[in-house]
Amino acid sequence: MRRLFPVTDQTSDSEGARDREWSLDELAEAYAYPLPDGPGAEPGAAGRAWLRGNMVSSLDGAAAHEGRSQPLSGAADMRIFGTLRGLADAVLVGAQTVRSEGYRPARAREVFARRREAAGQGPAPAIAVVSASLDLDFSQPLFTEPLVPTLVLTGAAAPADRLRRAERAGAEVVVAGDGPGVEPAQALRALAGRGFTRLLTEGGPRLLGQFAAAGVLDELCLTLSPTMAAGDAQRIAGGPALADPARFALVSVLEESGFLFTRYRRA
Repeated sequence: MRRLFPVTDQTSDSEGARDREWSLDELAEAYAYPLPDGPGAEPGAAGRAWLRGNMVSSLDGAAAHEGRSQPLSGAADMRIFGTLRGLADAVLVGAQTVRSEGYRPARAREVFARRREAAGQGPAPAIAVVSASLDLDFSQPLFTEPLVPTLVLTGAAAPADRLRRAERAGAEVVVAGDGPGVEPAQALRALAGRGFTRLLTEGGPRLLGQFAAAGVLDELCLTLSPTMAAGDAQRIAGGPALADPARFALVSVLEESGFLFTRYRRA
């Protein structure tokens, strides 16, 4: 892996500019959450959560192949995927992605243990499933075998019988919307109130589109995969178009084996 951007006179000949495999510690430094309130401040200070998205796209804009993102991924992409999880307090994911990708609980990884302990985090991020209908299989390991309790974010009009099933399965139910669905800003406030301020969403496209439309997506880590998928696969963000396109600023670009790992921050 090598860094393509930013490159300065001081870094152009550094180890970061050379094509070599980066350690997970180096990746963790490269993807560290920002300190929004100045030097020494913690992410989410004053109760504010920071939401980062992580998605992969083919060269022709597909977010998945035959319903799954894995065919577009690669070894380096999975290392970054694991690093981003290792830095997060909680991972937000849509119910459809939970079903199609066969989501399991996040696991503790020794390589991130000290970093997480120093940041006051638990051994692994919580998985927070966003679902209006709660049409979920609560017998799956995501709910029965998590290292930390799985969260279920839903709206006030969620079916009462499914709410009870979620709670019986051990999930922590978070009502974050006055209607049938989840309101993104309300969801982030609810998570921040529980101490989850370093947030990561892995999709799916509809959920990412909702966050973008609500103006709460702070950062996007986008992997451009050197693949062509064709077909009619969805883009990385779906749903209604924004009234005005949201502008993001490029933070960094890494490259390995033809994959480009970009990081953008809301301008």
